[in-house]
Amino acid sequence: MKKILIIEDDISIAELEKDYLEINGFNVEIETTGLAGLKKASEENFDLIILDLMLPEIDGFSICKSIRKIKEIPILMVSAKGESVDKIRGLGLGADDYITKPFSPNELVARVKSHLNRYKRLTEKVSTPKEVIEINGLSIDNYSRRVYLNEKEIVLASKEYDVLNLLARNPNRVFSKEEIFERVWGFDSLGEISTITVHIRRIREKIEKDTSNLQYIETIWGIGYRFKA
Repeated sequence: MKKILIIEDDISIAELEKDYLEINGFNVEIETTGLAGLKKASEENFDLIILDLMLPEIDGFSICKSIRKIKEIPILMVSAKGESVDKIRGLGLGADDYITKPFSPNELVARVKSHLNRYKRLTEKVSTPKEVIEINGLSIDNYSRRVYLNEKEIVLASKEYDVLNLLARNPNRVFSKEEIFERVWGFDSLGEISTITVHIRRIREKIEKDTSNLQYIETIWGIGYRFKA
């Protein structure tokens, strides 16, 4: 059984989510404060985390950022706030999806299944033979899923790695945002294409020496992005 952690201070919402997930065969645990949720998420193994944004003690943004430093499992952020800035911030900190309250429990279950299936496909795609892409001092090791810039390791979130890997495997080819979304998130994903812009920005911040003079990922205005080689 897949193990899911719900970090939600509204116990009635948490129990409803738990009931629907358990009916669909998931093993679910609940924490109602930010610190307790972060501690459990850090110390125990879960397959996916459902993370409320507004929590006592420490907010969902801070929890997401801390978890992303040590784990790559899917994080589904939940909030009553539907503003684009909150969605962009959550996705930028490493959340895989953002769902706004109120939502149907069936939609939540569908998103959970989608992200678990996506994560399973990603982990199964790691090839046995070692394969390294090397371009202009940037090294992408597909065996260990690690990235190095001038021999110094650059830590990327799971989907940041997948976006960079897709572009670097196809140097000088232009990818639209829609194509990147389909290739990385999958046709069955329920996320938003706007997340592409967030992930590209995060990647650039980590691999580009000067974001005003891009060396690797180039924006083709009105179309998408390409990896320069």
